[in-house]
Amino acid sequence: MRGAALLVAALLLAGALPASARDGASARIAAARYADPTARYDHGVLGDRLEWGSLVLRLSKGGTRRIVLPDTRVFEDLAPRLADLDGDGAPEILAVETDLARGARLSVYGADGLIAATPFIGQPYRWLAPAGAADLDGDGRVEIAYIDRPHRARVLRIWRLEAGRLVPVAGAEGLTNHRIGDDVISGGLRTCGGTPELLLADPDWQRVIAVRLSGGQVSRRALPHPPSPAGFAAAAACR
Repeated sequence: MRGAALLVAALLLAGALPASARDGASARIAAARYADPTARYDHGVLGDRLEWGSLVLRLSKGGTRRIVLPDTRVFEDLAPRLADLDGDGAPEILAVETDLARGARLSVYGADGLIAATPFIGQPYRWLAPAGAADLDGDGRVEIAYIDRPHRARVLRIWRLEAGRLVPVAGAEGLTNHRIGDDVISGGLRTCGGTPELLLADPDWQRVIAVRLSGGQVSRRALPHPPSPAGFAAAAACR
């Protein structure tokens, strides 16, 4: 299922944990994967009718933990993304979590469960596609970017994890990174000349767009590459 998931991830009300999993808040996440495929949500935005019912964490000191979603939710995603979002030296997990009645949200998980999440989009069959997590503006804090409804609204939204909450930082319209039915999320992050940029596509899928964040403002420029796998690869290589 979705054979490109691991490659994409290398580029980024949950069910309660059992008591044994809540012990040891200092546990660090070494790896994560989705499990328990389910057909209870038939959106099929990623090319098939199966999503995921749980998140399995492998801990750095050994052992695993499983976070199981209620039957009203799924992970509508390719693979969990690990990133240190709060600067404590330990990674958190970014996941696309979808409610069957309210659509998708971006959720941040730690070793002990849900830390924070964006609001649900608000209706079913509405999705978001992660774009990357990095210190985009050079202030020493990590920003989290995704495209809200990449097939409809095509809005870039940028957030930051602060004091256990996701806080909006900036946004911009007219950008996307996924075509409905694709089993890959296109683009990602690059650093050329020391400045991190998001690589996205224009709404008509004609050009790769490089996006920067500075002073709370988003700027963009079109690159001389089509938004194909080869085009994104060339852009990521700073060509």
